[in-house]
Amino acid sequence: MISETAIILDKTDLHILRLMQENARISNAELARELDMAPSGMLERVKKLEQKKVILQYTTRIDPNALQQKMLAFVFMKATDGPGCYDTAKQLAKIPEVQEVHHVAGDDCYLIKVRTYDSASLMHLLRNSFGKIPNVLSTRTIIVLETSKEQQQLVIPEN
Repeated sequence: MISETAIILDKTDLHILRLMQENARISNAELARELDMAPSGMLERVKKLEQKKVILQYTTRIDPNALQQKMLAFVFMKATDGPGCYDTAKQLAKIPEVQEVHHVAGDDCYLIKVRTYDSASLMHLLRNSFGKIPNVLSTRTIIVLETSKEQQQLVIPEN
């Protein structure tokens, strides 16, 4: 799960993160020019951010419509897992259509973001993937009609 250890980031680290979040393909040479640093120093900075697990991975954001994955849904799930037990979460995380799994407070145990091709593939996912997880008691699904904003970027402080 997510580490609770505090990581200290200085002004330069934050600037690097802002630039890399905007464009993950930015070269170390370009970062070095932007921050007026030597390329070797920049390479070392980026490597340290990776080692500290501040930079978790480099990805490409793909338009789901290009892959005909037009159905976006959020599933609230009740499960028999108690707090601190992650069996259901681990099983959910293995399902390819599941994009996010969140333990939540309230009546439900999990909030899951899924993307499928259509309502038939969503129903198949609910019956054949979620339905086979032994701890699942119930699901409640919300289908997204239109998305106004969807992003993974974080707000990075200026200082």
